[in-house]
Amino acid sequence: MAQPAKPASPKRPEANGKSSSMRIDPDLVRELAELLTENALTEIEVADGERRIKVSRLSGTEARPAQPIAAPPAAAPEAAPSVEEISGETIKSPMVGTAFLSPEPTADPFVAVGDTVKAGDTLLIVEAMKVMNPITAPAGGVVKKVLVADAQPVEFDQPLVIIG
Repeated sequence: MAQPAKPASPKRPEANGKSSSMRIDPDLVRELAELLTENALTEIEVADGERRIKVSRLSGTEARPAQPIAAPPAAAPEAAPSVEEISGETIKSPMVGTAFLSPEPTADPFVAVGDTVKAGDTLLIVEAMKVMNPITAPAGGVVKKVLVADAQPVEFDQPLVIIG
């Protein structure tokens, strides 16, 4: 863990005849930069009395994750027309998580297109925070379309299955 910062200058520099500008301790800045690298941080800030030092790492790679975040909303409108084309009840995800279509990787899926389900039947599982949450059919019907793939991340209120 980081050691307390060393005082770089007296609190009242004008008392000893020096200017009131802040003196920077290069060893402290170097130590903070090493902490950034060792702990994969993008920013670190320390305060010692009236002195505050903030070291941050900005790179061109940080702008790249923002692009995939913008891409899924563009994909969502594409999925919406397919939901509207098929009549029936759309079952949506009640949470953010990962959708699993079967109880375990080698097992058959809970449901497939064309299967008849009754109210309370498990359609798939959404795993969130290591908890497996079964998504059940609110009413009976026939599975018209499964809108997610196995092990696909899902968002809150994302359409999962259409039952008609």
